[in-house]
Amino acid sequence: MWKTIVYVAVGSAIGGVGRFLLQQFIQRRVDSTFPYGTLYVNLIGCFIIGLVVGLADKGNVLSPQGRIFLAAGFCGGFTTFSSFISENRSMLQGGELLNTFIYISVSVVAGLIATTLGILLIKNL
Repeated sequence: MWKTIVYVAVGSAIGGVGRFLLQQFIQRRVDSTFPYGTLYVNLIGCFIIGLVVGLADKGNVLSPQGRIFLAAGFCGGFTTFSSFISENRSMLQGGELLNTFIYISVSVVAGLIATTLGILLIKNL
């Protein structure tokens, strides 16, 4: 179990630093308040997790430790949006249309509400 935690921790650290650097790099090159850096990072993360899932599905191409390092670690640190999209894709592939719609809707709406509540709680302390 400790080995797995180390794979996730190291991958997360690399992914998190990569996200920060790439996001800043992109955002500094556009003259806009639109979050292009975050958008690009999220899309790149989705592409990378697609590669990881594809490699894992091929069989002997990616070890279980490699998948954990890349998917849970690197992609998890780079962007949780990639995991969110991968989970939704899996549900769609399994024919779970209603669950996919519920997951997307609740995640976005409840996420906005939770963020707003957190901000309001701190402002009112």
